[in-house]
Amino acid sequence: SSSSPSSSFTPQWTYDVFISFRGRDTRNGFTDHLYTALKHKGIFTFRDEKIERGKLISPEISKAIEESRFAIVVLSKNYASSTWCLNELTKIIKCIKEKGITVLPVFYYVDPSEVRKQTGTFAQAFVKYEKDLKEPIEKVQTWKVAMREVANLSGWHLQDRYF
Repeated sequence: SSSSPSSSFTPQWTYDVFISFRGRDTRNGFTDHLYTALKHKGIFTFRDEKIERGKLISPEISKAIEESRFAIVVLSKNYASSTWCLNELTKIIKCIKEKGITVLPVFYYVDPSEVRKQTGTFAQAFVKYEKDLKEPIEKVQTWKVAMREVANLSGWHLQDRYF
């Protein structure tokens, strides 16, 4: 028996979903409810519980992103103010191209155009990175591109009327 092209490549996922979020904005509300609902439905979900401030994305997180079939990116008001979130997002965008991960953005009390055009708190965060010079300008540019790419994906725009 010969194997067809579609059956010769079957990626093995460790996680069904990886959730990227800004803890201080959504951990004790939306993200907790989302995680619990996914888990209740039997969807194996990775959500980082212990984030060390100012650290690079850990190998464990990087591996979890690579081994996830889907990523849900919860874009909240302060998402771009976290280098951790931006590094996760950059990895997630890279995995779209390299691993075929499907990314589902959730615009949590932010307008998708604010994320796409990088205005408001998103602009403020990037201006701060550029002025502080703690991060190489190339890295900041990579973050901006990743932010635009995720904002161009079809997703959900959550506002007051949904809650």
